[in-house]
Amino acid sequence: MRKIVLMMSVSLDGCIEGPDGDIGWHRVDDELLAHMNATVAGMGGLIHGRRVYELMAAYWPTADADPDAPASDKEFAPVWRNLPKFVYSRTLTHVDWNSTLVREVVPEEVRALKEQPGGDLGLGGADLAETFLRYDLVDELRIYVHPVLVGRGKPLFPRSDTLTSLRLVESHTFGNGVVLLRYEPAA
Repeated sequence: MRKIVLMMSVSLDGCIEGPDGDIGWHRVDDELLAHMNATVAGMGGLIHGRRVYELMAAYWPTADADPDAPASDKEFAPVWRNLPKFVYSRTLTHVDWNSTLVREVVPEEVRALKEQPGGDLGLGGADLAETFLRYDLVDELRIYVHPVLVGRGKPLFPRSDTLTSLRLVESHTFGNGVVLLRYEPAA
């Protein structure tokens, strides 16, 4: 059975974005881009919330048509376009680029999706991740910790009274100081 893998970048103080949605503090370089491109290319699909989908759809459908685009963008654009995408939104009326619009997170439907053949499903978007975590639908967390303190912003994980134990299955430090922490829920 394929897994749902939460993949998010965070600051050292746990923010996914700074004030006003700023993500300019992300430490992205060629090594990290190559890793991300290979990781996503190996997925069986992507699960996006509305905001992540709109950000991605604003750039990736035509990124490889720009002669001045970096090689990593030209490599990733067809990967994003071709991967099946499941977009969770109550407000969007239409999605493109191999995407399916889903209105609500229904745990039984998500479990059925996991049972379909294909590679793992990459989950992106803090609000959607919160819902998937609440329903115990996340099988793995890949957290990319960037060496920066944002100070204030949107946290990846909302405050909770629930203790969730995790087991570290991998860590990797990139040359730019970003650290990948891969966790699975503890048995």
